[in-house]
Amino acid sequence: MSYTIHLSKDKRFKKLMDGREPFVLKKRKDIPVYLCASIMSQQLSTKVADVIYNRFLALYGGKTPNPQQIIDTKPETLRSIGLSNAKVTYVQNVARFAIEQGLDLKTLNKMSNEEVVAYLTQIKGVGKWTAEMLLMFALGREDVFSPDDLGLQNAMISIYKLDREDKKAFREKLLSISAKWSPYRTYACLHLWHWKDNTPLK
Repeated sequence: MSYTIHLSKDKRFKKLMDGREPFVLKKRKDIPVYLCASIMSQQLSTKVADVIYNRFLALYGGKTPNPQQIIDTKPETLRSIGLSNAKVTYVQNVARFAIEQGLDLKTLNKMSNEEVVAYLTQIKGVGKWTAEMLLMFALGREDVFSPDDLGLQNAMISIYKLDREDKKAFREKLLSISAKWSPYRTYACLHLWHWKDNTPLK
């Protein structure tokens, strides 16, 4: 696979990939529900997030709901599965945005990575990190790097012996190192997460 050849130019990174199967990116059609699941999982362990998401699906007979069904669900019903008041609002914001503005693959596929981030972060409750994860795990974009992701930061601190005391210099170093991985930065992130064993929720 071409990305492994490119990333192997970074000698420290090459060690991470030795013996690993290449990653394959996938596209998802259920963008609104993916975003809702991302919001539900914020600040929760994977285990707890999975429980809440399964309770969410159970509200709709175990099937993926459409945006109108989510809007029609009473806030107290959504709270009953373990969502905070804020998350209930954010989840319904996503559903409303999907109906009013469009959150389908066809719409998002026409946009650049930067345009997708700008478009999605209009939704109250969707931040830059969530939009970057959607680019990687739902739209299958190959060249995304998320400098604010703690797992990526920790992995790069270990591998490249970085110091995060000066936040501005640290961020610039992250961006400088990751720039060398372009146009395959998403695959680099996947290897870093796998190496640290703290993959974000997909």
